[in-house]
Amino acid sequence: MTETQQRFLRAIAERVPSDQVVEVHLFPSIRQGGVETGVAVVAEDPRKHVPESMPATAEANGTAEVVPGQQAQHRDAEQEVVAATIDVAESDAADPPRSRLTIHTARYRLTLKGVDRGKWEVDVVAEADAPLDAVDAVVRGVQRRSGEAIEPDRLTTEAFREALDAPLAQLER
Repeated sequence: MTETQQRFLRAIAERVPSDQVVEVHLFPSIRQGGVETGVAVVAEDPRKHVPESMPATAEANGTAEVVPGQQAQHRDAEQEVVAATIDVAESDAADPPRSRLTIHTARYRLTLKGVDRGKWEVDVVAEADAPLDAVDAVVRGVQRRSGEAIEPDRLTTEAFREALDAPLAQLER
C-alpha cells in the first residue's frame, strides 16, 4: 500500500467512522495527464454506532438534573444495553444473514503536475443500502467491464484499522 492510498484511507475514516466499516474495496489508482485518481467502495454498518456520551440524570420533584460523577458509569451501562439490544434483535430476526449496509463510493484526485500541484480532493458519498454480497457482485462487475485483471485490495474492518495505524515504511510495496 502506498502513502497516497493510506492518505486516502485516512480521509475515508474522517467521513465514515472506522468502527462502522465492514469492508473496503480499494481499486488501483490511475495516473493520467498529471493527475492521479483513485476509487474505493466502502461498506458501513450503521447499527454498530454507539452514542459516545450521554449525561446521567436524576429526577427529583419532577425535574431532571445532570449528575456529573455518574456520566462515565451511565455511558458504560448505556453501551451494554445497546449491544444487548442489537444482539437480541439479530438473534430474533427470522432471516438475519442479509443485513443491509450503507454503501459509499469514495474518490480522490491528486494533482501531480502543473499550477495546482499537490492539490488533494476527496469525496465520499453514500450511494446505496445493500447486503454485503451485492457489494461483491458490483465489484466483480466493475472489474469485468474495465478489463482489468488486477483485483482491488479488499480490507476487512481489522485490516482497515491496521492500515490507518501502520507506519508508512511497513505499507510501501
